[in-house]
This record gives sequence, structure tokens and C-alpha cells, in this order.
Amino acid sequence: MAPTLQRYIILALLIAIAAAAWTLLVWQQMGMDADMRMEMYALTMGMKAPLFLAIWMIMMIAMMFPTAAPMILTFHQVQAGKQSRGETFVSSWVFVAGYMLVWGVMGFIAFAGAAGAEMLAGHVGLSAATAARIGGALLMIGGAYQLSPLKDLCLAKCRTPIGFILTSWRDGYWGAVRMGLEHGLFCLGCCWLLFLALFPLGIMNVAAMAVVTLLIFAEKTLPSGGGIAKVSGIALLLYGAAVLVFPQALPTFQQVGAMTMN
Repeated sequence: MAPTLQRYIILALLIAIAAAAWTLLVWQQMGMDADMRMEMYALTMGMKAPLFLAIWMIMMIAMMFPTAAPMILTFHQVQAGKQSRGETFVSSWVFVAGYMLVWGVMGFIAFAGAAGAEMLAGHVGLSAATAARIGGALLMIGGAYQLSPLKDLCLAKCRTPIGFILTSWRDGYWGAVRMGLEHGLFCLGCCWLLFLALFPLGIMNVAAMAVVTLLIFAEKTLPSGGGIAKVSGIALLLYGAAVLVFPQALPTFQQVGAMTMN
């Protein structure tokens, strides 16, 4: 099969899998009754660890496959060149497996943090306004990180797929897994506080997920991606500050208030 056709097939599969994940998320949200919708605004979404992690991985597939596509296609291009020279060929999906492993581990950490925060909030009896202001502080932290040198470093690695391939290449199947893990860590370093911002906005808020996905894609692929990251950081700082003053500005405020009274 021609390398160009292989690239198109991989790209089509990535888009199809991401589209299927988005369809599942939208379908799940549309199928909820009022009580279920309220539970979904809880940090753990009212779920035990296995179901939370399953939903988390669907979210990561929906949000990260489109943004990781340029790196995955570049990896395949290099592997196709090796195959044409009679060298060992490693499927791009091995690289993807390593990449997604990073987000799976992050899901465990996210659930542990969310469950601990819920337990602490229930123990001290946080008011809706206080919970919202904590959310505002998280948004500000996310905004500050968008302006940080570490964000710039990780984003630079994600914005130059061929540069990453040239400096981080490893041969063989285990090498592909290591490369996926390494790129996943840079991607995590680039985006993790944007995902943290989803918790105060509603972890299953599909509109917020779509905005974050578009932002990550723009940061990684557009020529002005670095500037977009800075602008989004300033926006998060301003919005978080507004929530500190007016906690009702957080979209989850009413749901948190109703859960607090129950």
C-alpha cells in the first residue's frame, strides 16, 4: 500500500474514532435526567473509579486524537520510510498506545484527587459560593500556567513533530512505546491545567470540552499558537478573578448549591 494512502487511512481512523467518542459523550449527556445531570457536576461525576476512568479515556480520545494527529502521522511517515528501505516497521498504533497510557495514568490521578476533594468538601461543609471561588482560583492557576516558561517548553515540543521525532527517536516496538510516553508527557505538560479547569466548569460539560479541544488544537497547529496560549491564559486569569468576586459566574454554581443543600 502506498505511504500516502496509509497516511490518509490513519488520519481517517483517528478522525472516526474521535468522532465516535464525541458522539458517545453527547449522547450520554442528552440522555440524562435532572438528577443524573446534577451528579455529573460532582468532581467524580458520581462514579466509581472504573466507570470514571472509562469516561475519562473516552474524553481523552475525543479531545486529544485530533490534536495529536500531526505527531502520529509524522511518526508513521518515518516508519514508512524505514519499511521502504527494508528495515523493521512499527505500527503507529504502538506509539498511540504509549501516548494514551500517559492519559490513563493521569485519569487515575484525577479520580484520586477528585474523590479526595469531594470527601474533604463534605467533611468541612463548603458552601456553594466557597466551592465556586475555589474553582475560580483553579481557573486562575490554569491561566498563570498558560503564561509560564514550562508551558512554552512543552508547547514547543508539541508544535514541531519532526523536531520531536529527530531528537527523541527510538527503534523497535519498545522504542515506539517510549516515544509515545515521552510525547504524552510533553502533551500533558502542555495541557494538564486546561483539563484541570474542566472540573470547576463541569467535567462533563461538552461545550467546555469542545472549547478546550479547539484551544489545544490551535495552540499546537496554528502559526500563532504561542500567542493564542498567552491570550487564553489572560482570559482564564480574568475569568477566574471574576468568579472570585461573583461566584455565580461559574456555570456549575447552581448545581453545586443544590448538591450542598441535599
